[in-house]
Amino acid sequence: MIDLITLTSIEKEAVRLSLWVAFWAVLCSLPPGIFLAWILARKKFIGKALLDGLTHLPLVLPPVVTGYLLLLLLGRKGLIGAWLYQNLGVSFAFNWKGAAVASAVVAFPLLVRAIRLSIEHVDAGLEEAARTLGAGPVRTFFTITIPLITPGIITGVILAFARSLSEFGATITFVSNIPGQTRTLPLALYTLTQVPDGEAGALRLCVISIMIAFIALIMSEFSSRYVLGRIRG
Repeated sequence: MIDLITLTSIEKEAVRLSLWVAFWAVLCSLPPGIFLAWILARKKFIGKALLDGLTHLPLVLPPVVTGYLLLLLLGRKGLIGAWLYQNLGVSFAFNWKGAAVASAVVAFPLLVRAIRLSIEHVDAGLEEAARTLGAGPVRTFFTITIPLITPGIITGVILAFARSLSEFGATITFVSNIPGQTRTLPLALYTLTQVPDGEAGALRLCVISIMIAFIALIMSEFSSRYVLGRIRG
């Protein structure tokens, strides 16, 4: 029988760090995710297909490639990372902030897609009616669009959170596998499979990962149904 109560300190640390990284990954990517989803759903412009492709690129790229590109951009000697470190003292390499960035990039397409689909199902006539009654674009967005797409936002947030918890390839490539700093749940599980007598711990973390993912999917479904029911009723 698998003992999920008496986790070792290393296992507990990995779970806590994963939840922390996933929380910040989703929190920081939510505002740009909503904005980008609205742009893709409501606007027509030259280069829209290119922007759509770039948004969803992390879904089809090998995670290791995503991590390597992040290293080239945000590493201490990267195109952007070097300037951030020299001028602002900000570094994403080899710490939990970098792990959050990697998780956010990989999960971002799921967040945008869920919100975009929700926006596309909103009757544009409702937004137009609000504008004809004197509401500006910003007020219309926050009083009409946002309430109506709340189920999609909830779904996107939960799916992105679950994807962030499971991120491995981009994280280990960008910020390595450092205990207490970047060793999230998937990295800790991988580490335990590489050491003698680590099978029991790896199995516990595997079960925990499955439980978290399953709970996230159930929460996504029920939350969306609840909010949709409140909107309709």
